[in-house]
Parts: sequence; C-alpha cells; structure tokens
Amino acid sequence: MAKKTVLDFMEMKNNGEKITFLTAYDFPMASFCEKAGMDMVLVGDSAAMVVHGLSGTLPMTMDQMIQHSQAVRRGAPDTFVIGDMPFLSYQVSRESAIENAGRFFKEAGVDAIKLEGGRRVVRQIEGIVEGGMSVMGHIGLTPQSSGQLGGFRAQGRTAEAAIEVIKDAQAIENAGAFALLVEAVPPEVGKIISEMLKIPVLGIGAGMHTDGQLLIVGDMLGYFEAFTPKFVKKYAELGATIETAFGEFRDEVRTGEFPEEQHCYRMLEGEHEKLQNLLKKTPPR
Repeated sequence: MAKKTVLDFMEMKNNGEKITFLTAYDFPMASFCEKAGMDMVLVGDSAAMVVHGLSGTLPMTMDQMIQHSQAVRRGAPDTFVIGDMPFLSYQVSRESAIENAGRFFKEAGVDAIKLEGGRRVVRQIEGIVEGGMSVMGHIGLTPQSSGQLGGFRAQGRTAEAAIEVIKDAQAIENAGAFALLVEAVPPEVGKIISEMLKIPVLGIGAGMHTDGQLLIVGDMLGYFEAFTPKFVKKYAELGATIETAFGEFRDEVRTGEFPEEQHCYRMLEGEHEKLQNLLKKTPPR
C-alpha cells in the first residue's frame, strides 16, 4: 500500500473517511503500525514518559526526538510519519523553529512535523511552511505548556474557553498547517472545529466527531501504567502479559526447566569426541 500524502488526508476528510493515527517511538512498534495499516504515525514527545520514565515531556531534546524518528522511519517506510517538535525547539524564534523542523526532514526523513500552541505559534508555522515543510498544529491540552493550563486538564469546557480554542484552530489553519490535532476538549468543541476547518482535524480525547483519532500506544496497549487519561480505551493488557511472561522465565531458569534440548545448538557429528581428545592432549589453562 502506497504511503498516504497530505492530499490523501484532505480527500479522506472530504469523503468522510476517518483517519487512523498512533504514536510509535521505535522500530518494532512502527513496523506493527505499518502492518496494521495505520494512516499516520506520530513520533511523540510523549516518549519522555512512555519510554524514558520521566514525569512530563519537557526534558526531551532534539537529538532524542531525531533518534526516535529515525527508528520509526525505518520501521514504517511506507507510512506517513510525523515528528514531534520538543520543548524550546520552536518557541525561541521563527528561525530556530525552521532550522529544527528541517532537522526532522533531513536527518529522519519524516513527512511532517507537529508543534503545540495556537495563535502564539502562527509565525513559526508560517515560516516552516514557507520553507517547504508540512506542519500539523496541536491545540487544546498542550502538554508542553500544561503548567500554564493548571496541569493535564481538559480545555474548552466553558463557552468562553471553547471560543479561545476555536480561535486557535482557525489561526492554525490560516497559518498553512495541513492538519490539526485537538486534545482533551468536549465533543461539542471537537465537532465545531472539525466542521469549521477545511483541513483534517485529528482528535485525542476530543470526541467522536473529529476527522480521525490518535492514541498513545503505551496507553491503548496497556503497558504504560503510570496513569491512564479518561479518553483512553485499552485494546490490550500487555503490561500484565509481559509481567506474567517474565515471571515464568524467572521460575523456569531457577528450576532448570529452561533451556531445554530444543533451545540448544548441537555440535557437528563427531566433533564432540574430537574436542574431548584435544582437551586430553592440551588441557586449557
């Protein structure tokens, strides 16, 4: 199946086809996403928590995000891959935003980048787009600025707050983004934004009316156990499966049940006797 493009996503929106979107941070998970036929893969800065065990996304660096993106690109060569711009890689200036976005394309071969924020990052988005790169916006709950938002809290829950989120969405589209991710807003707000914008609107905790859905793989597979957002549906409980498998391995090693003959390599015929004779003649020191 050919890799989808920004034009394909626009056509999917116009035809009412939902876009599927998951995060991945390494080669194996990216390859599973591609085999499953995901439309998009996000190399999210959520790797800070899911992979590196940190309490938030802020510590992630450009070098780390590039390395994760390179692994995902190798694992999903025929899937539309989006690199997530880490904290302070685009906030400082328009110029640094363009330069850092370019690194994702040059060093990791991504198809687009994503950055957080609404009206306040319009100049950065415009600059990156003018540089010939595709940008996905991200509004609503934006983890990199969660301190300003009072923590990881849903946004747009009052009429006044919803208007601000909608204004951010319009600004992102006008700046030239090819798509928008809306996080942790009521379904009514997600519906209004999706209907108002011409570009595809992806949701993560934004209700059922958006043009597609994103989930964090560690959440939906049940192996990231630090916390589970309200919007997550667990499609598997891999954490429990992994823990059980590790426990069985521990027990079998201790009792001598593993490894068995079937897990061992055999010497070539006659070589064992030859080895014994050599040991008798020249015992190792």
